[in-house]
Amino acid sequence: MKITQESLRCLIMASLGMASIAGCQTGASQNAIQRESGPIATDVALQSELTSPPTPDFNDSAKSYREASRDRNGVELVDFQSSNLLESATVSNANAPIPIPEVPQEAMTLKEIQDLALTNNPTIRALSASAQAEQDYQYQVGRSANPEVGYAANQLADQGTDQHLVYVQREFVTGDKLALNQNVLGHSVEAQRWDVESQRYRVLTDVRMKFIQALVAQRQMDMIDEFHAVVFRGVGLARRRFNAKEAARADVLQAEIQLNEVEILRQKSEYRWKAAWKEMAAVAGIENLPPSKLDGDLSVVKDSPNWEDVYATLAMESPEIQSANSRIRQARSHMSRQEIQAIPNITANLQAGVDNSTGSGLIQLQVGAPIPVFNDNRGNVSAAYNEYSRATHELKRVEMSLKARLAQVSQEYDSANFAVQRFEQQILPKAQETLDLAEKAYEAGEFSFLQTLIARRTYFDTNLNYLDSLGGLAQSQAKVDGLLLTGALGQSSTSSLGDGLRGQTFSQQ
Repeated sequence: MKITQESLRCLIMASLGMASIAGCQTGASQNAIQRESGPIATDVALQSELTSPPTPDFNDSAKSYREASRDRNGVELVDFQSSNLLESATVSNANAPIPIPEVPQEAMTLKEIQDLALTNNPTIRALSASAQAEQDYQYQVGRSANPEVGYAANQLADQGTDQHLVYVQREFVTGDKLALNQNVLGHSVEAQRWDVESQRYRVLTDVRMKFIQALVAQRQMDMIDEFHAVVFRGVGLARRRFNAKEAARADVLQAEIQLNEVEILRQKSEYRWKAAWKEMAAVAGIENLPPSKLDGDLSVVKDSPNWEDVYATLAMESPEIQSANSRIRQARSHMSRQEIQAIPNITANLQAGVDNSTGSGLIQLQVGAPIPVFNDNRGNVSAAYNEYSRATHELKRVEMSLKARLAQVSQEYDSANFAVQRFEQQILPKAQETLDLAEKAYEAGEFSFLQTLIARRTYFDTNLNYLDSLGGLAQSQAKVDGLLLTGALGQSSTSSLGDGLRGQTFSQQ
């Protein structure tokens, strides 16, 4: 079958156009974490003058990312199966395209994977258990002491004068210590619930970032597969032209080199895709999650945000800052609790019985209290003040940490945003124009086959780099939407006050 230069040029142009479309077509996806309109009310019972803001309930359903769809220009794809070039090309099976790995037919969305992660991630469950345990301690530290009931006997050796009594003894807590105990633990529960909320954001953000990595690799595999078909046919064309004495052996070698380079890139993209899937499954806390195609969108709003406004939003919504504020309130209430510790509790003992020597009944009452002469709890009061000072400095550290992380993310966002816009506005159009000119020059005999291969590779690399930049921009946006919280599988640690305050309440010596 005879192939005209014009039909060859049109086919190559259509092939490369199809390769660029694979990286640019988009669908509906989740773009941002949907923040709840207000904090979730806590059921912590605080029984002092200090009031606390509502805190998130770690048993509630998790936040989901905001969904946004943006239309992009569609381009009609060329079907290579109808090409005369395909029918006439005969190349060894060793150079056949690498097949796409077998995956389930149903494409998974970001929300589906995030829902799995919020249910199965071990760090969320561990922190939730810690918060629940602290709430149990909060209940315990407010319990009064059990009364003591007993029997006492006097003068048992002197028959006829012995006395037998039944007594009831109880320690009465003064200074409202039990209510203050619960207040301190209530703020601790509040802080730990904010810690759970922070971990939710970390999980959602990490899943979203791994999803973006896998989606970029998937788009790159699609693009490489389409470009591989073009290069594959180019090898066949170079061989036929060499056999017809119309091209040099170097043209065949260069075409085969380019084919092998494309296959290497394809394999690397597949490895990245599989690795991103494994990481995403690990963050979700699911073993052996089978890889499947992803249904997502890489497009983001490309207007650079006002970073001062972004920080103001972070300062108001960050669960890290909310947790730090809760711990400041906890430390302040603990100071108040230690200041009244020296107020002595009162122990009362009521006895009733019979005196056999007189045959009369007996009633005795004893009331006592420790005198704070040697131990006025001054050391604990000073320690509580220093804990309060430490908590205020911790809040400052969190604020500075947010600023530092935002500075890094803003640099990543602005750099990726600049690259994406430059690719879309200048580089991609110029790469397309360069390819067009190279194809025309090659057809007219003004360019060598090597120069045409270089133009093709430049166009191909440009589209791959554009996808990388688009993925980097989407990941930066994910960090901002996730309130700069990452590290879904970091060690979950939290401090617990336990029921020590109750023991302190009933042991004043």
